Parts: sequence; structure tokens; C-alpha cells
Amino acid sequence: MDGDLGRFLRSRRARIRPEDAGLPAHGRRRVSGLRREEVALLAGVSVDYYIRLEQQRVRNVSDEVLDAVARVLRMDGTERAHLRRLLRPPDDRQAPSAGIRPGVRMLLDAADSVPAFVLGPRMDVLAWNALSDRINGFSAMPAGERNMARQTFLTPRARSFYRDWAAVAAETIAHLRLYAGRHPDDPLLGPLVADLSADTGFAHLWEEHRVAEKTFGVKLLRHPELGDLDFAYETLALPGDPDLLVVVYTADPASPTGRTLDRLRQAQRGGLDKPDVRVTTAG
Repeated sequence: MDGDLGRFLRSRRARIRPEDAGLPAHGRRRVSGLRREEVALLAGVSVDYYIRLEQQRVRNVSDEVLDAVARVLRMDGTERAHLRRLLRPPDDRQAPSAGIRPGVRMLLDAADSVPAFVLGPRMDVLAWNALSDRINGFSAMPAGERNMARQTFLTPRARSFYRDWAAVAAETIAHLRLYAGRHPDDPLLGPLVADLSADTGFAHLWEEHRVAEKTFGVKLLRHPELGDLDFAYETLALPGDPDLLVVVYTADPASPTGRTLDRLRQAQRGGLDKPDVRVTTAG
């Protein structure tokens, strides 16, 4: 997306207080965080050079300059990689993954003791097992709405379904931003962001330019039938297809959530809740 480099750098500047960078904070400041000339000073480059960098008018930026700017702006490893992609888009950019290998479908089928589903490009939900469907209700969603970002921001139930909705929203946008940096030419990304921007909360968070890998954490749900569910989750990138992520929910068997999962598994085995694996591509 055009201009993302400058907006990303400005957002990183805005989060750092001058005093945290060892600079005096007195006097009126027209911008929050560090000024461009302060970043230039701390990174050891000229002010003109840094301004042109933010405007993406510098070619062949050295690793030393990138590392210096990233250090001043206190970027983590994911942010540093994102900065490099924005400055140096690879010549062999690949299109987003278009489908799921049969072995992945078998993996979901075999993982029938835990809720598991597959996220694809743009956070589309491409496949799920029976327990995940029972928890998330994927099969009841219209195909075009099987997308975690759409579910988080555009469905009324999300703010009650996710007890930690603010954390889920921030995580969702950070992952979607990371995807945008990797696939800026994805023709379906712009329309998705436009739809999501109808939610003012999304629009505000999107402009913060946070990026983060989806790795592991907790998911606190309030299911309309099953009650409160406290899950840990792990996200597994598929070798050879990094755009596909297998998300697995787990719970301590002795916990209330673990006991709920056990009841759901017993119901499946008894034929009361037919196990199944659905595979689809969100529209």
C-alpha cells in the first residue's frame, strides 16, 4: 500500500517519549513522540536523509542505517522485518496461498480432541474441525463472512463473544498489517480493509501501524450456550505455505473449560454431535 513506509515510521516515532530516548522534553512540541530531526540525530544520519527516508525517496538504504533507525525507534524483530519489506519489496513476491493441501485436511480430522481451524490469506477461515465449529460456529456463517477480522469488527456478537475483545481486536489488526506488508499487491486486501474501516475502532487501530506475528496466547470466550470458556491457543505455520496457519485451542482437562470439551467429545462419539471437517474458501 502506497505511503505505508512513512506512516509506519511516523507511528513508531509517536510512541517514544523524548525523555525515554535521553532527550530533554521541555518546551512546546507540535508532535507526539520524537521529531524527525531527533531520530536523525540519534541514528547518526542527516535530517534531510531521514526526511527523504520517510518519504520513500532514498534508494539502496544500507543495513547499518536500517538497524540504527530501528534501534532508535525501539523496533522488535517483527517490526524490523516489516520495515525491510516496506523498503525493499522482494522481486519474487508470491501470490497468497490459494488452497489447502489434503494432508492439512487430514491433520484437522485427526485433531478431533481439540478445537482447531485453518486461517488463510487475509485471515479467511478455510477449514475447521467439529469441536472448533461447535465453539466458533463457522458452518453457520455465510461463506463471505468466514473471516476473523470481519467477525471481530463487523458482527454484533463479537464484543460479547470475546470477553477480551480489545485484545483480540488489537491482535487481529497487527496480524492483518503484517500480511499487508508481505502481500501489498493482494487485490482482495484493499476491499477488505475498506469494509472493515466502516468500524471506527478498526480505522483508528489500523492507523497505528502495529505489526505482530500470530503465535500463542489466551482466548477468553463467552459462548451463548456453553458459558465462559478459557482457552490457551497455539498457532502453527505450515512448512512451505506460510500463509496458512493452524490455530489450536487447548485447556487443562481439570479446568471448567476442559470438562466442557470432554462433554463435547463424548457427545460426538455418541453421535449426538456428528464429527465433521468442513473445508471452504471464504468469498
